[in-house]
Amino acid sequence: MTTQLTTQRTSQILFIGLITICCTATLAPVRAQRPEAVKAKSQYQVSNLPDFGGTSSGGNSINDQSWVAGYSRLPDRNRNATLWRNSSLTDLFTLGGPNSSVTWNVKNTAGIIVGISQTATPEPLGESWSSAAFYSTPNNVGYINLGFVWQNNQMRGLPPFPGGNNGFATGANNLGQVVGWAENGVHDPNCCCTQVLQFRPAVWTLGPPDQIQDLPLIPGDSSGAATAINDNGQIVGISGICDQAVGRHTAKHAVLWENGTVTDIYPNAPAPWWNTPTAINQHGEVVGFAGDPAFVEGNVLHAFIWTKDKTVRPTVLMKPGR
Repeated sequence: MTTQLTTQRTSQILFIGLITICCTATLAPVRAQRPEAVKAKSQYQVSNLPDFGGTSSGGNSINDQSWVAGYSRLPDRNRNATLWRNSSLTDLFTLGGPNSSVTWNVKNTAGIIVGISQTATPEPLGESWSSAAFYSTPNNVGYINLGFVWQNNQMRGLPPFPGGNNGFATGANNLGQVVGWAENGVHDPNCCCTQVLQFRPAVWTLGPPDQIQDLPLIPGDSSGAATAINDNGQIVGISGICDQAVGRHTAKHAVLWENGTVTDIYPNAPAPWWNTPTAINQHGEVVGFAGDPAFVEGNVLHAFIWTKDKTVRPTVLMKPGR
């Protein structure tokens, strides 16, 4: 009798122990996934980047080596293109004029930085060009502006198309290709405001010498701009009319260039203005912004993504309070 009770008690203890082990094993992953536990492991470090002693600075580009590029305002209010790397501040200077800046996300890891810079040459046609909004007054206009490439610790200007004066560089890949836009010598009556000459999307193959190539537009369009390029040679940008050289009606079509052809990637955009791709990754996925039918001046814009299945997904606008 005593042996039976002992055996039964031992079995009960083992059974309870097994239940405890099973329950603990089941609950352990649940505890590990609790939001409090995950949140406690997230740590971030925010650092202020040094500047040149002016009133503002900004980082607009970062690559996989943690090189940050942008601009820093000088005490005299002019801006200089700036590189922050390995905790040090580097002045990229200018092409001889008062201002320069890195304005788009360049991203490449080959040590190439591109941007815009004023030269010392006065602007002959009185154009304010695309760069005026990225410089500080009062010297943001009045000079010829070129896209630049900074490589091996030196800045050099990229040539515009024959007959043109101004250019703008936005991005570079790891294959020595730079994209942007540049003027040609055509006086276009559709140009708006201070703009006089047509401007076309451009890709520069870095040399020496640096060589510029025109990219095709959507049929019927006269001006455009390239905004980003990946390491597969895919380029995105805009196509439209001359307008004011900063988007708007020039961005009638958001486009992709590959294999020598141009494709309208957002043919059903809600408005025929401000439809601008801003980046393309190595998978060929594109993001950007599109205009609103009620706001031709660009006061309201909507983000979009274009994916490999060649469809556009606009973002969903959140209602106030959500």
